[in-house]
Amino acid sequence: MSFFILLSVQLSTGIMRISDLQENEFNYFYATYLRTLDEEDDLLMALIQGREWFQSFVERISTEQLAFKYAEGKWTIAEVLVHLVDTERVFQYRAFRISRNDKTPLPGFEQDDYVLESESDQLSKEDILNDFLAVRDASINLFKNMSRNKLQQIGTASGMPWSVAALGLAISGHQKHHEHILRDRYLVV
Repeated sequence: MSFFILLSVQLSTGIMRISDLQENEFNYFYATYLRTLDEEDDLLMALIQGREWFQSFVERISTEQLAFKYAEGKWTIAEVLVHLVDTERVFQYRAFRISRNDKTPLPGFEQDDYVLESESDQLSKEDILNDFLAVRDASINLFKNMSRNKLQQIGTASGMPWSVAALGLAISGHQKHHEHILRDRYLVV
């Protein structure tokens, strides 16, 4: 992403950082993901940096590596990458609904069921990367156009309170969590 796009992204939103979140904006379970981010990471920068990491990672791995799993019963690299896209879609949708002041409690999703149905073994590196980039660019555009007021709106998803900003930051924290797993348990690239 160019410097000018980055600058316009930062200027168009009420920037939110991890340190701005209140305890009532997310559930303790997700604090694990949020702790992977620096206290001063802002929502948009974290999304942009995650976009760059994902693209670089996918470009560096081989097609054969997509099918690798480090132990029986664990996901393949392709399944992990598709899981990141699936989770971002779900969290992005939640953030959108809550930002529109939709008070309907939003259901959870079973990640293992989604992975089983993903057909990730039939996707090429390019398919996975293009899908991720489309979803991440949509996330960046969604959050960059929100005021601080919108980012602080709270709704319910998976039976837990969530602010719009916490959902956006959880997208990045969830990705970082899996980056560490990919690096530590799957391969070093």
